Amino acid sequence: MSIRHGLLALLEQGPRYGSQLRTEFESRTGATWPLNVGQVYTTLSRLERDGMVVPGGDDDAGHPLYAITDAGREELRQWFERPVDRTSPPRDELAIKLAMAVGAPGVDIQAVIQAQRHATLKAMQDYTRLKAQALIAVESGGDLQDNARGRDDMAWLLVLEQLIFQTEAEARWLDHSESRLVRLSATAKRGATPPPAEPAPRTAESAPARASRRR
Repeated sequence: MSIRHGLLALLEQGPRYGSQLRTEFESRTGATWPLNVGQVYTTLSRLERDGMVVPGGDDDAGHPLYAITDAGREELRQWFERPVDRTSPPRDELAIKLAMAVGAPGVDIQAVIQAQRHATLKAMQDYTRLKAQALIAVESGGDLQDNARGRDDMAWLLVLEQLIFQTEAEARWLDHSESRLVRLSATAKRGATPPPAEPAPRTAESAPARASRRR
C-alpha cells in the first residue's frame, strides 16, 4: 500500500497537517488500512527529504501544514499513470498458511480450509451490507467534484467492491484447493501398490489322492 502517494494525492487538494491527512486518508478508504500519526509524519519527512513536499506554514490553530511541490505533482501524475506492479506480490498469510499445512504432522488441512471458508463468507456478507449503505450515500451525494463527502463515499464504495471481489476470489480458491486435495488423496489411494499375496496354506493330502496322483 502506497501511503506516500496517498498523502501526495490529498496534498494536491491543498496544504494539510498530519492528523488531518490521517483522517482524510481513512475517510477515503473506510479505515480499511488505518494509519497512525507517526506513520503519517514519518512519510511526510521522507517526502520533504525527497523534495516532494515543503512546510506550508501554520493554520489558524497553529498546526504545521505541508504543501506539495512540482516534483510531488509529477511523482503523483506518474503514479496514477503507472500500472500497479504485480511482479512482487505482497505476502498473503492465507496462502502461506495452506502451503505450510500441506503434509504438516497433526494438521487437518481440510479443517483449515473449512474454517477459513466460514470466515471468508462472513466477511463477504459484511462487505455486501456495507456496500448497500455506501450505495445509498453515493446516490444521494450529488456532484463528486464539489462535494467532499460525496468523493469520500464514492472512494469507500470502490474499496468495498474491491474487497468483495477479493473475498469472492478467495472463496473460489478455497473450493478449488479443497477439490484438488480430495482428488490427490483419491489418486494416491488408487495408485497404492497392493501388498504381495501370501501363499495359500498347504493342506494334508489324503492317501487315496496321493495314490491317484502317482498313477
